[in-house]
Amino acid sequence: MVRPSRSYRVFQGVNGVVLTLVVLVTLYPFVNIIARSFSGERQIRAGEVQLWPEGFNLTTYRIVLHDGTFWRSYGNTLYYTVFSTVVAMILTTCYAYVLSKRNLRGRGLLVGVAVFTMFFSGGLIPTYVLITSLGLKNSVWALAIPNAISVFNLLVMKAFFEGLPTELEEAAQIDGLSTYGILLRIVLPLSKAVVATMVLFYSVSFWNSWFGAFLYMDRPELMPVTVYLRNLIAGATGGGNAGAGTEQLTQVAANIQAVTIVLTALPILCVYPFVQRYFVSGVTLGAVKG
Repeated sequence: MVRPSRSYRVFQGVNGVVLTLVVLVTLYPFVNIIARSFSGERQIRAGEVQLWPEGFNLTTYRIVLHDGTFWRSYGNTLYYTVFSTVVAMILTTCYAYVLSKRNLRGRGLLVGVAVFTMFFSGGLIPTYVLITSLGLKNSVWALAIPNAISVFNLLVMKAFFEGLPTELEEAAQIDGLSTYGILLRIVLPLSKAVVATMVLFYSVSFWNSWFGAFLYMDRPELMPVTVYLRNLIAGATGGGNAGAGTEQLTQVAANIQAVTIVLTALPILCVYPFVQRYFVSGVTLGAVKG
C-alpha cells in the first residue's frame, strides 16, 4: 500500500478544516431560526437569541398547531405536491427522452421551443386569463400544469439520457420491446440518480410555492399551508392595534417568520435523507462495466 505523501496529507488537513467551517457557516442560520421559533418576544427583539432559545416560548406553535385550518392546509399542500410532482415527472421524462434521440426529425425545433420559454413567457395576466378560461381555477390542475416542465430540469434529464449507451436500447428493440417498454424497463432503471434529483427539485418547488394558489384558489378550504402561513404573518404583523390579545399577537409577530420556516421546511428535511441515497446508488446502477 502506497503511503500518502506529506503534501497530500497537508492538503487533506486543510480541506477538512475548510469544509468543516463551511458546514458550520451553513448550519448556523438553520439553528438560529429554530432557536428563534422557541424564544420569547423580548429576547428576539433584543437580539439575544443565537444558538439556543431564550425565554422559552411555545405561543406561536400552540396557535398554529391547534388550528384545524392549518392541518387542512397541510393536507392540501401534501396532495398538491405529490400530484403536481407526478405530472411534472411524467411530462419532463417523456419530453427529455424524445429530445435525447439525435436522429429525431424536428429535434432542433423542439429544443428551441423549450429553450424559448426560459427567456419569454406569456405574462401574469394572459396566464391568469388562460387558466380561468380553461376552467382550471380552484383545482389542482391550475397549480400542476403551468409549472409542469422546468426547462432546466428538462435539459439535465436530456443530457443524462444522451449519455446512456445506445446498444442497450438496440438490444431491447431486437428483443421486441416497444418505445415505452424501453423507457420503462431499460432507461428509467438506469436513471435513478437523475430521476431522484428531479423528484426532489420538483417537490421542493411545489411545496414552497404559494403565489399560484394565491391567484387561482378562491375557496379558503383549498389553500395550501404556504398561503395559510402567509396570511398568519400578515395578520400578526398587522394586528398591533387589536385591543384584546395584543400581547399574544406581539409574541406571534416576533417569531412568526421563524416558526413559518421551521414548519414549512420540516417535511422536506425529513424526506431528503431517503431520496439522497439514490444519488450515489443510481449512478452506480447506471454505470456500464466492461
